[in-house]
Amino acid sequence: MTTTTVPKFEELIAGTEFSAIHLEMRDMYTPKGAVYVDWKAGIPIEYDRHGGWVELVGAAVARGVDWRRARVVSEPVTDFIEYEYETATIVNVPAGENVRWLPRRLASDLMLPGNDFWVFDNRLVRFTHFAGDGSYGPHELSDDPALVKNCVDAFEAVWARAIDHKDYTPVV
Repeated sequence: MTTTTVPKFEELIAGTEFSAIHLEMRDMYTPKGAVYVDWKAGIPIEYDRHGGWVELVGAAVARGVDWRRARVVSEPVTDFIEYEYETATIVNVPAGENVRWLPRRLASDLMLPGNDFWVFDNRLVRFTHFAGDGSYGPHELSDDPALVKNCVDAFEAVWARAIDHKDYTPVV
């Protein structure tokens, strides 16, 4: 079943028992987001501005959820990816996420879906659709086993090749 009626992310995570994987493949997200705009302007970032993300991830990880995020990025990286590296990831990793980076040039032979996605417990996939400028579009949810498997396989292919956050330095 595929639907555009999608529960809130917090609800999906609350129902997750063992794994949450996220594949990001864009070079620009939410260009008008307040934290990004402040970073671009040189304003010091208050890391508690991520709206409870640390608590959400921490609670899931504490109950045994393996939380992994992989980012496929162009190099040299865009300002937005540099911002993610410098700000968002220093929130993600201490919260309990495992994060890896894959330079796009190393992904040419991988078959990747056309949209970013989350997979919950290898049973449910949530696609995030973005407008061309990086602003959020609608989400789409599917429990189709073949589609979920394709997404898990794509994620695992990226994960196996990607560089752990602690070892990755973005080319700027």
